[in-house]
Amino acid sequence: MSNQPKEKKQVMKETRKNRRNAGFTLVEMLLVMMIIGTLAAVAVIQVGGMSQKAKIDATRVSISSIENAIQTFEIMTGSYPKAAEELTAPIGNNKGLLKPSALIDSFGTPFQIKFSGDSWEIRSAGPDKQMGNGDDITN
Repeated sequence: MSNQPKEKKQVMKETRKNRRNAGFTLVEMLLVMMIIGTLAAVAVIQVGGMSQKAKIDATRVSISSIENAIQTFEIMTGSYPKAAEELTAPIGNNKGLLKPSALIDSFGTPFQIKFSGDSWEIRSAGPDKQMGNGDDITN
């Protein structure tokens, strides 16, 4: 009978220990948010007969996903990427933060990403597929 309280205490300790180890890290949460955003963008792109506004909205979501990937890259490596290709390359044992197709807007043109220290500009050519016009979409 006197062994039962000791066994119960041991079980409770193990349960508390397992609960402490069951949480998520900030990096895991950011990656999940980025994946959800990317999936949302892909879902919008796949809808047939999209209007121009829907394509613009999907491009804005893609820009947001790229921004999240840049911030996640900084958290994981301690520095910002110097080129967009670093976002698609593996980081240590992890896969790249983005697929190469995520660097193309909903109009079929590649995003232009300019890095400058700890800031960046992400630009889509927009509906006319020409950079530098009034319809460009930026972050």
